[in-house]
Amino acid sequence: MNNAIRDLYPTRGATEVAILRQDPVVWSPPGASGPVAPTRLQAYEREGFLTIEELISPAEVERCRVELDRIVNDPVIRADERSIIEPKSEEVRSVFEVHRISKVFAALVRDERVVSRARQILGSDVYVHQSRVNVKPGFGASGFYWHSDFETWHAEDGLPRMRAVSVSIALTENFETNGSLMIMPGSHKTFLGCAGETPKDNYKKSLQMQDAGTPSNQALSTLANRHGIRLFTGKAGSATWFDCNAMHGSGDNITPYPRSNVFIVFNSVENAAQSPFAAPAPRPPYIGARDFTPVR
Repeated sequence: MNNAIRDLYPTRGATEVAILRQDPVVWSPPGASGPVAPTRLQAYEREGFLTIEELISPAEVERCRVELDRIVNDPVIRADERSIIEPKSEEVRSVFEVHRISKVFAALVRDERVVSRARQILGSDVYVHQSRVNVKPGFGASGFYWHSDFETWHAEDGLPRMRAVSVSIALTENFETNGSLMIMPGSHKTFLGCAGETPKDNYKKSLQMQDAGTPSNQALSTLANRHGIRLFTGKAGSATWFDCNAMHGSGDNITPYPRSNVFIVFNSVENAAQSPFAAPAPRPPYIGARDFTPVR
């Protein structure tokens, strides 16, 4: 448990609590240079997300898809603890730390189209807190229940402040029907501290089916009624940037059409992970990095 730093966002206590955000959404000063236009940056501050129709080209998408196929079909990687397996189908659901096991995805992390937006939003150099590929093959791949990433990263990884941003880059077309990302616009302005203690080694269960850190139905209904729900679709190569505290999730994919995305979390070097705020021990570094070297 983290007792050295004031906890602005208490969670995993006896009751669920709602707390107004104590941090900026956009950390760079007004007028700071960067690839995101001021009007779009204002929209990101207001809604908590930013979409780009073609972040990477079709040729780059194909290169990433070939690499994705190699990774999920490699028996050594499948047997590694960084691979999360669907309990029913026994297919690969996610592979973590892909920027360390793949030169293709390492180059994508360093690509200025990707990392420069993170620096602009967070107002500093950044490091990779987490990277992974999410694979949702057709006919039954399970979804990800509603959650705030920051709640988990704060409770279990020790991120002190809301100074992280995620980008999900589509490697297949994201339809309305194949388990695409859903976000509640504006929900990033409210932190939901969840009820219940964090079990030991919670990550072993939560990466397949989240329990600890899940908001109540009542809290989710309140947020949804206040903010609505936005479903993100787009062609392969499109990207969605979203704030670390945005309430989001995705449904099962029961269509024949797979949905695969590469997911990168950038955290400010000025917000390096500390001891967990509400867990017995930090998660393994392949899930929550303890190497704070800036991306170059």
